[in-house]
Amino acid sequence: MDIKLKYGVNPHQKNANVHFDGDISPLKVLNGVPSYVNILDALAAWQLVKELRAATGVASAASFKHVSPAGAAIAKPLDPTFLKSQFITVTDLSPVATAYIRARGGDRMCAFGDAAAVSETVDVSLAKIIKSEVSDLIIAPGYDPEALEILKAKKKGNYLVLQIDKDYEPGDVETKDVYGFTVQQSRNKAVIDANFFNNIVTANKKVTEEALQSLIVATIALKYTQSNSVVVAYDGQLIGVGAGQQSRVHCLRLACDKAEKWFLQQHPKVLGLEFAENLKKPEKANIVDQFILWNELSDNEKKLMASQLTSIPEPVSQEEKNLFINQFNGISLSSDAFFPFRDNIDRASRTNIQYIAHPGGSLRDDLCIAAADEYNMIMYHTGTRLFTH
Repeated sequence: MDIKLKYGVNPHQKNANVHFDGDISPLKVLNGVPSYVNILDALAAWQLVKELRAATGVASAASFKHVSPAGAAIAKPLDPTFLKSQFITVTDLSPVATAYIRARGGDRMCAFGDAAAVSETVDVSLAKIIKSEVSDLIIAPGYDPEALEILKAKKKGNYLVLQIDKDYEPGDVETKDVYGFTVQQSRNKAVIDANFFNNIVTANKKVTEEALQSLIVATIALKYTQSNSVVVAYDGQLIGVGAGQQSRVHCLRLACDKAEKWFLQQHPKVLGLEFAENLKKPEKANIVDQFILWNELSDNEKKLMASQLTSIPEPVSQEEKNLFINQFNGISLSSDAFFPFRDNIDRASRTNIQYIAHPGGSLRDDLCIAAADEYNMIMYHTGTRLFTH
């Protein structure tokens, strides 16, 4: 059974379709016409939220871009400070809506034009949130009728709505065609739950339930992030993703830089920014990013930013940034492969990372463990590499 696609990875790659061996496809297009990348994002995002729901028992959501998560999260009550930092004024939200807001809010710049996935039936609460965001598609196991009508009206009727059978399980072998060759492998069926984290290798072994939950979220996300990859999570929410880099330390730097930005979006000076009238959320988000990096801006960039604010508060100093980030507890980091050098641990410490999970197996494991001990971190060796290609 085939689903016709608009085009392949790029518009000039025609004759694209999705093929499923069977009379009834578990995937249905309820609205819009998907592209090749839409399908890749949707299917990867669905796998993530399905697995996250199974591991935590909580409604889960993901925000995908270019076949890696921009964010992922489980449902939790939303902190008023976080809501303000995301320019969200709605407070009467369903659990699945809070999960998506947290997933998208992990990196709202990368989530611009995302593929959304949720583990639950889409209700009106979530549909109204998605209606107000720049998003390309959603995949879910079901839709309330009113919610579906709201989504069908988005993007002048072209918003892509996909439904997938929540009970569908693929075969044990997956294949991929590359340059006329077909490669095969066993599907990655590694089960990531609390039992996955049973080998603490550092002297500090005091793990909170919240931190373990964040490690589960981070590590499941790694399974669906293009390698090399490192992710940072806090309170059951991804807040920094370093994906597709050729060196591990560059993945880690990217993930930690994004995590720091996420925390600093909630700094009092940032929350105090007063924007010029008629600015949309994406424009405000860009201004916030620039303000956080004020000392790195050119004079022209500062002038442009100033023209979009009613006044410029004093920038956040590096000392203020450090003090603010250091007040958060339970910041967790997971890596899809081992750390080859301790420079990764040293850089992680600057973002106040307190929990680290990685497969272990490096020739320099002892040096990395010693570095973690210096910072009083808790480090797990999982014994399982989670590359995604």
